[in-house]
Amino acid sequence: MDMFMRAAYEEAKKGMCEGGIPIGSVLVVDGKIVGRGHNRRVQRGSPILHAEMDAFESAGRLKASDYQRAVLYSTLSPCDMCTGATLLYKVPRVVVGENCTFHGPEEMLKARGVDVEVLNDPQCIQMMEEFIHSHPDLWNEDIGE
Repeated sequence: MDMFMRAAYEEAKKGMCEGGIPIGSVLVVDGKIVGRGHNRRVQRGSPILHAEMDAFESAGRLKASDYQRAVLYSTLSPCDMCTGATLLYKVPRVVVGENCTFHGPEEMLKARGVDVEVLNDPQCIQMMEEFIHSHPDLWNEDIGE
């Protein structure tokens, strides 16, 4: 696991320790983390605060040229909403920790020219499998089921 995915994984663990859904994300520009986030839907009572959205939010306002040099790391395949934000800001690369427990619209990203790398990291998979098994109702709520 590289240092950026490790940072996203640590964010996911923070979310789990807070009683939330263990998904983490970091936004990297020019090899530097500019935004960190984890799923805070439970903690903040938010319908939209997924990990990727939290990472975008914590990065603050960036120039369009910054986003165009960015890489978004997420421990889990981004959902439709997070994919939309990635496309809106023209982030050219997304690195996904795993897409075994949830497979978002990665093909949509690829069709729009985004380089998507899926690691299927065993630690990311195990964390989500354990969470989904222990909290199926909360997981289904998060993915809109």
